[in-house]
Amino acid sequence: MAKAKTDKTVTVEQIYSPARRPAEQRATLIGLGLNKRHKRSTLQDTPAVRGMIAKVQHLVRVVE
Repeated sequence: MAKAKTDKTVTVEQIYSPARRPAEQRATLIGLGLNKRHKRSTLQDTPAVRGMIAKVQHLVRVVE
């Protein structure tokens, strides 16, 4: 199994509720491992994850 070129990670925290949002945005949050306010998830920093974060950028924040 090939190891990723980079071991960088990104931590995201959900800051707003997905209530009254499209189902696609709720599904994206679940894909990021988030489902409740103030929950944090640490993920590999890949273009796919960055794209998911961009889709719900109004609901999450990137924790440094």
